[in-house]
Amino acid sequence: MATIDVNGTTLYYERRGDGPPLLFISGATGDAGHWTDVADALAGEYTVISYDRRANSRSPRPENYARASITEQADDAAALLEGLELTPAVAYGNSAGAMILTDLVVRRPDLLRGAVLHEPPFAGMTSHGDEVVAGLQQLIADGMAQGGPARATELFLRWVCGDEVYESFEPALRDRMLGNGEVLFGIELEPIMSYVPTRDQLAGVRIPCVVASGAENRDPASPRHWFWEASQWAADGLGVPLTEAPGAHVPQSTHPQELAALLRPVLARLAASSPVTA
Repeated sequence: MATIDVNGTTLYYERRGDGPPLLFISGATGDAGHWTDVADALAGEYTVISYDRRANSRSPRPENYARASITEQADDAAALLEGLELTPAVAYGNSAGAMILTDLVVRRPDLLRGAVLHEPPFAGMTSHGDEVVAGLQQLIADGMAQGGPARATELFLRWVCGDEVYESFEPALRDRMLGNGEVLFGIELEPIMSYVPTRDQLAGVRIPCVVASGAENRDPASPRHWFWEASQWAADGLGVPLTEAPGAHVPQSTHPQELAALLRPVLARLAASSPVTA
């Protein structure tokens, strides 16, 4: 078990392979285990880093830690890369992890060669954002009433990923995810849902970025189509085309080999880009 003390906290991380550095940033429940299969597939070409985000799973909760912010989470990712001496890196963020990566791209482009943003949940930028947020709030309230943070986390994961995907999670990973519910709902969710970069911030990004969304979410009839809309908004702001990824919101869990195959030429291009200065 590898840990590192950075940015006022202790982060558990996993390191695989050798080659240009590649960082994966998890969304809700913040566990490195989301990336195991994709990381293994890419470890022959990259030094792959995944980590448990602050206060999640095997990264201990700092004393008196009561409120998160996207900026603090991005600073954690930055400090991890610097502490491991793996800059400039290519980074991939999924869901809330894509929001964290967006903030890192905006404020610390010197640490990155490029970024892949998969379905950042900018609900407020979608056609039915108010409905999405209201539905999520009701789902969490129902879960809390039924069984506290663990049950609320289960319902949240089933809502985001689907029942079949939830049931497929490896038991130890699922247990850690459910154990992160107090942090997710008590500390992280509000700043996640309120974070939106400005158009000027996106237009001013100086490193190459790719924005991706799951093929299954492209259909307007899909219950998770709002992820596609949010991704399109981010892509438009960055001035890049939207890339279609396999599966839906968590291809690292449902289509890891297909995701790795899609990423190989993308990562090679990003890894070859010239770094920028701060």
